[in-house]
Amino acid sequence: MAKSYNIAVIPGDGTGPEVVAEGIKVLQAASQKFGFKLEFLHYDLGGERYKRTGETLPEGVVEELKRFRAIYLGAIGHPDVKPGILEKGILLALRFALDQYINLRPVKLYQGVETPLKDKGPADIDFVVVRENSEGLYTGAGGILKKGTPDEVAVQESINTRKGVERCLRFAFEYCRKRSQAKKLTLCGKTNVLTYAFDLWERAFYEVGREYPDIKTDYAHVDATTMWMVKNPEWFDVIVTDNMFGDIITDLGAMIQGGMGIAAGGNINPGGVSMFEPIGGSAPKYTGQNVINPLAAIMAGQMMLEILGEEEAAAAVEKAVQKVVAEKLKSMSAGKMGYGTREVGDLVAGLV
Repeated sequence: MAKSYNIAVIPGDGTGPEVVAEGIKVLQAASQKFGFKLEFLHYDLGGERYKRTGETLPEGVVEELKRFRAIYLGAIGHPDVKPGILEKGILLALRFALDQYINLRPVKLYQGVETPLKDKGPADIDFVVVRENSEGLYTGAGGILKKGTPDEVAVQESINTRKGVERCLRFAFEYCRKRSQAKKLTLCGKTNVLTYAFDLWERAFYEVGREYPDIKTDYAHVDATTMWMVKNPEWFDVIVTDNMFGDIITDLGAMIQGGMGIAAGGNINPGGVSMFEPIGGSAPKYTGQNVINPLAAIMAGQMMLEILGEEEAAAAVEKAVQKVVAEKLKSMSAGKMGYGTREVGDLVAGLV
């Protein structure tokens, strides 16, 4: 009997539904070829629902989502909704409620995709960022006193627990071992200034590292990390870091791998429900025009297949994407690809 996976789909806002449709097209092609089933159930969550009902996550929806094997997300962000409401009310709320404590971001340049880095190619840009996804500055700890007055005080606290830090580090060591390339794990931090939080990170990093003698360990301040990502990206294999620094360096990673049109990420709970999404936003100005690049969403689906254990299918999707970008597309940018959104989805699905 064929394996079957139930997948919750949150198409989201703007061009989210368009790119998700192409991702599902490719996922269905892969499932048919490799002999497993994918059952999709769509959820109406995002800006339009919020405008209608004032709800971000309706009562009971999180408990429903816990019953799925994975969540496939388009994009959240609506021009008519104040920034922060949907991001905190849906994205962060789901990450915390589902304990998706790892944000996994491959940074990989494909042949035929342009990078802004001079004299760098696919052999130079191929690393992964493991970002702690449930603690740090994003917990919302802190507050404001005397708001709007000359004496206003704003405090935002970074919360780091030994449990949270260590489980992130262990995931990173295991992933580095499984990736089996340079087998080098770099801790990105700021030990010279953030002496409390990153004292914990650094101590735990080297303590856990003793259990992985086959993995080389390295450390770089976050400012140095951004410098080396531009100057010598080939130095990195796997980078592990906290929530805030991970958020920053993964956007830089997206740019050096060719832009948001190809960048995908996963919010991972290794023992629970994980959520996969393109890194770029909802791009509302392109909605309904059939011009947005769906490859980031397709690669998010590829990551989902890999995490589900369908590694052969995941490899086939990645190979198809590589062939399309190398031989078909003129650009990664919306409206400049030489093909429409749906046509790009057709090309990839046809090559899986």
